[in-house]
This record gives sequence, structure tokens and C-alpha cells, in this order.
Amino acid sequence: MQPKPTPPLCPEQKRLRQYEAQRRHLSAVLVAEQNRLAQLSYAELRVLSRSLISKIKKQIATIDARINTLIAQDKQLCQKAQKLTSITGVGARTAALVLAQMPELGQLNRRQAAALGGLAPFNRESGTLRGKRTIFGGRRALRSGLYMAAMVAARHNPILCSFYQRLRAKGKPHKLALTAVMRKLLLALNQNLKPITSPA
Repeated sequence: MQPKPTPPLCPEQKRLRQYEAQRRHLSAVLVAEQNRLAQLSYAELRVLSRSLISKIKKQIATIDARINTLIAQDKQLCQKAQKLTSITGVGARTAALVLAQMPELGQLNRRQAAALGGLAPFNRESGTLRGKRTIFGGRRALRSGLYMAAMVAARHNPILCSFYQRLRAKGKPHKLALTAVMRKLLLALNQNLKPITSPA
């Protein structure tokens, strides 16, 4: 009932979050316009749509370059990005998303990290009702980005691939198994960002 105050974001973190949010917005606009282009039958409209798509792609490339520069020029962000991308399945795009959307990572325990990422299963119970445990809440943008990273990790990360295959062998549905991979991936990212403590 009395949570600790959240420390304010530094200027670099604020800028990274806005860059990343703008990139997600542009990506959504790009997908919408590409879908619209597929439905256009008049040549002049298709030309205009292709022109708009080209401009959106250029803006996304510009944002990506600025994100990369910002991370490279900030020592702390750069070190964190290197630790994140050391995990197979996590690329520069996912690392930027995690750094922007979950700056607390590395300072959380396993339960806190899973809950903040919206990947912790919660009971749905009321009175005598006993519903299925489901995930909800958390930071939606982060969860969406981790979904794509988990798909890659489930194929190419030896540990997570084996974990995914074990769940599938037990009869778990693809989506449930992939969600479990997402949670395991997020916990691995959190662990990688924890400060190294020297033995006493």
C-alpha cells in the first residue's frame, strides 16, 4: 500500500523512451498503409500510397539511427545494451525496447520483473469461481516486443529452444509455451543486468 517512489528518468532515458514510442507508432502506420495499398485499384492512388510508405520507412530508419547513436554515446545504456544482446534471440531493436520501456530491469526480483512485464500468471477467482490463471497488466509495448524476440529464441537459443520443446512435448499449446519462453527470456534479461557482486 506504500510503494517506494520511482526515481525520475534521466534525460537520455526520457529521449530513448520517446524515440522508441515514435518508432512503434511509425511501424503501426507503415503496416496500416501497406495493408491499404493492397486494396487500392487506381494507379494514381497506388503511387501516392507507395510514396507515403517510402517516407515512413525513411523516418523509421532515421529514428533507428538516432536510437543507436543515443545508446552508443551513453556509457550506461551502451553497457546494458551489450549485456542484453549477449542473449541469443535478443537483437538491438529488442534491447532498445527493453531499455526504453523497462529501465527498472536489473533492480527487480523474478516476481517483480514478470509482473511488470505483464508475464506473471494471476488467479481469476471470485467467491466459488475458479478461473484459469492468465497473464494481464504490465507494460503492453514491452510484452509485444518480447513476443517477437521469444519466437526467435525458441528456434535459435539452445536453452530456450529446449525449454519450448519440452513444454510442447507435454501437450502445451504453442501460445502458452511461447508465453512461458517470453517470461523466461525476460527473467534472463533481468538477471543479466543485475550488478555483479564480488564474493566476500
